[in-house]
Amino acid sequence: MTSDHPRPPPRRSSFGALGPNELKGLFWQVLVVGIALAVIVFLWSNTVTNLSARRIATGFAFLGREAGMPIADSLLAYHPRNSYLWAFVVGIANTLRVAVIGIVLATILGTLIGISRLSANWLLSRLAALYVEVLRDIPLLLQLLFWYVLMQGLPAARAAWRPVEGVFLSNRGLILPAIPFGPPQLSVLGTAVLGCAASYAIRRWLVAQQMRDGKPRAAWPFALGLVVVLPVVVSLLLGASWTIEWPQLRGFNFVGGLTLAPEYFALLIALVSYTSAFIAEIVRSGIQSVPRGQWDAASALGLRRSFMLRQIILPQALRVIVPPMTSQYLNLTKNSSLAVAIGYQDLVSVANTTLNQTGQAIEVISLIMAVFLTISLSISLFMNWYNARIALAERRA
Repeated sequence: MTSDHPRPPPRRSSFGALGPNELKGLFWQVLVVGIALAVIVFLWSNTVTNLSARRIATGFAFLGREAGMPIADSLLAYHPRNSYLWAFVVGIANTLRVAVIGIVLATILGTLIGISRLSANWLLSRLAALYVEVLRDIPLLLQLLFWYVLMQGLPAARAAWRPVEGVFLSNRGLILPAIPFGPPQLSVLGTAVLGCAASYAIRRWLVAQQMRDGKPRAAWPFALGLVVVLPVVVSLLLGASWTIEWPQLRGFNFVGGLTLAPEYFALLIALVSYTSAFIAEIVRSGIQSVPRGQWDAASALGLRRSFMLRQIILPQALRVIVPPMTSQYLNLTKNSSLAVAIGYQDLVSVANTTLNQTGQAIEVISLIMAVFLTISLSISLFMNWYNARIALAERRA
């Protein structure tokens, strides 16, 4: 009596299932990995032996010692009596201060220039092309030094330029009006950010409900309550003050307001202008990758060109724009290490000073590599998630 279901073939051993070519490939892979591990073990053992022979301490215990180094321009509160660990944290904050703001500004400026290159206005498109070609062909270090020397050549504080009321530009940097921030203000801003996230989630849920039953539901009351009303209530409960602090000249320097040091300002301008030139070409090529029929169909419907670009062309161009844009974000973050050339104390500058004071070269360089690797991987993960989300939304359409 035969069974209706065929018997499964007998299982073979894992190595028996491999043919001669697969076994040969496996052998070479194991051999290469073994050689790599042996080299790493040899280098590590040799390094430890040489350091011990020269009586150089190893490990990260030095991070708990007093740093003793000054950091003139810091986003976080710092004193030379703080530890090396806190000095590294301040350096990381200074690096992120440049990278995050630089990415936002370079994206906005690069997008505008990329769109301008495709403008029907001949003069505007030629100026945009000149901007791209000049800034892409000049090394970033030269641009950085140019902006720094230019900042140093500005007039002194007493003769500072005032392009707008309350704004001063001098060799002390760019001085702007500011709102003093403390725990109450940060709590209000945190509430507003959480409200934006909650409003976005509610809007997506309402759209999903509309797709099921066809009934439109307004999302603006939720957004108004979560983004505006709730932060106002929190501000009143905490007694947060939103008084603008205007800078004033006192003696040879300014008091009050927000001061962007010449080193930071020069670094930010150089990174933004240089990176925006590459982003402009990415945006231009992304827009040109959209079929011409999309423009013609939108024009046939009588849509405005700005509306077509914002609602039809750019969403489709993002498929082409996002992957190379990720590389430019990573380049901007890594290029911020050139700050050491003009004396801005970012992570690399703080690490160099720490290395000179402690002699812990391996540990310090390892920390620099670990921090930049973490930042780069975080940017890549976020951009990959965003790219996948765009592709998923397109497939549903």
